[in-house]
Parts: sequence; C-alpha cells; structure tokens
Amino acid sequence: MRGEGTRVSVRQDKILLQGMVFYGYHGVNSAEKTQGQRFVVDLELERDHRAAGASDDIADTVNYAAVYAVAREIMEGKSHNLLEYIAETIAARVLDGFDVRAVGVRVKKPEVAIKGSILSYAGVEIYRERG
Repeated sequence: MRGEGTRVSVRQDKILLQGMVFYGYHGVNSAEKTQGQRFVVDLELERDHRAAGASDDIADTVNYAAVYAVAREIMEGKSHNLLEYIAETIAARVLDGFDVRAVGVRVKKPEVAIKGSILSYAGVEIYRERG
C-alpha cells in the first residue's frame, strides 16, 4: 500500500511536433505588430498509440500534417497580444479537432525585445486535458 502523499508517475504515449517555426505579428508593442518576428512552437499530444502500433494504419492515429496546419493558421493568422492567448487557442483547437487526451503547448519568441536582455527566448508553456 502506498503511503499518503506518494505520487505515482504515469507515462503517456505522445506525438511530438517540436521546433515548428512561424513568422507572425504577435505582441503588445506596435513594432511587433507591424514588423513581425519568428515564433517557435512545440506540441505534445497525449493519446494511446497501441492501435496504431498494431495496425500501421493512419486512421488509428492523429495526422501530424493536420495538427501542424492548425498551429500554422493560428501563428501566421490574426495578430494577438499575448503568447498565453496563442497557446490557449492552439490547445483548444487541438483538443476540439483531434482524438487526443491532452495537449502540451510551448510558444517561444526567440527575438524578444527586452531592453538590456540577453536570452535565448521568452515563452509560455501550458498543458490542457480533455474535459
């Protein structure tokens, strides 16, 4: 019997789309909205892969190209102020449109304009589960 407070780590099968680069016009500053900049998006889609692993049939998994198209549409589409909003929008669209249990979304802004800063990127990361 496990003691109170013991946490069990449960590994999930995942589909990973890492390092997707898009050019968009997101940010609070007017220069970000007019000049635009690169954004990097990473997605982790949690779902059971046993059926796909046994069948070798795309019908038993998620079409990576379709998920990429959702991220691209959001990143290269309408301008938004906050990375948090963009991440939430991507997560909601993936959960609504694909057979996944959960989604992790990371949105990074590599050329962030923070006066006097030296950093690789600024970003947000969220994790959302179905229902």
